[in-house]
Amino acid sequence: MAGTASRASRRAFVASALAALKLAAQSQKGTAFPPEWLRYEDPTTEMEVVRLTDSAYSSALPAYYNRAVMRNNASLICGIDRTGQPQAFRIDLKTGEARQLTEVAELDVASLALSPDSHSFCCFAGRSLLHVMLGTLRQREIYRIPDGWERCPGMSLTPDGAHALFAERRSEGSRLRAVSVAQGIFRTVIEARFAIEHPLARPGRDQILYREAGEALWLVDSGGANNRRLELAPGRIGSALWSQDGKNVQYLNLPDDPAQLHAIREFSPDAAADRLVAKTSQFACFGANRDSSVFVGASANRSSPTILLLLRVTRREFTLCEHKASNPETVAPVFSPDSQRVLFQSDRDGHPAIYSVHVDKLVEPTDAEIG
Repeated sequence: MAGTASRASRRAFVASALAALKLAAQSQKGTAFPPEWLRYEDPTTEMEVVRLTDSAYSSALPAYYNRAVMRNNASLICGIDRTGQPQAFRIDLKTGEARQLTEVAELDVASLALSPDSHSFCCFAGRSLLHVMLGTLRQREIYRIPDGWERCPGMSLTPDGAHALFAERRSEGSRLRAVSVAQGIFRTVIEARFAIEHPLARPGRDQILYREAGEALWLVDSGGANNRRLELAPGRIGSALWSQDGKNVQYLNLPDDPAQLHAIREFSPDAAADRLVAKTSQFACFGANRDSSVFVGASANRSSPTILLLLRVTRREFTLCEHKASNPETVAPVFSPDSQRVLFQSDRDGHPAIYSVHVDKLVEPTDAEIG
């Protein structure tokens, strides 16, 4: 019996070792892939547009409020399912080379978030919150969603990159969590009777903005005090983000009356004041450059499915290119840190792909956060 057990143990060990070797051989983490760029002239504006990823498989940018482009504007991180399931990739914006950064199951591409120094990123893979070093691709789990809880939509990093913010729900209630990236220490900021979504730390203040679906925005101190619903304009709420200085929340106001125009508005928590920035050509989503002097939006107008630039000072719009996405809300256009490039996503050519347009002749450069 002892000999039989010993042989079985050896067989199990060999089988385990062979399985590990097979998995290592199949792993493509760290693999570099050649450029797949497609350049074309936009039929509406004659601007050059570059499709950065192949539409034969699906690609997506991180959530519009998370950092996607490196501080030096030379590369971006995104999610691509070219290996069969979504993985994080780094695309060189000069050469087009794509390098696979992860080999995980159930990657939530929207949760990809670059650190402020562009040396690492965080993301959710299934129930695990991971921290990945870009130089070595070393990854570690810094938090795991407990049994009995499910994660709510959204994850972001604080402006200093020290904490990850997200929410968990159970039954009808939820809790906002803050996790230390360095140590994995976690705490509950606040609990709510609804699903807390898309938390965003306020730059320069110890406060966190979070959503109640498309119905309301809430603001709470990082310690859990002074939780309050913001008194915004009537209507549903689309994209929402902080201005770079943290003074205002910029959000897309979607009036209940479909005959009314969608508008970009901003709310000042300190003054408790809400005001119009500009009405839009029915933006379905929008982004802003670093000083909020220019906005970029994806039109929901079916007869004119375009990306537009909106100048804050004049409230004038300029058509940049077509997006032709089946769902304009998913286009999620964003500026690079230096405001010289606009990135967006669309399924116009098949599967969702990532596109890029240079706007250096239209938009003044902003601080590029070199460092």
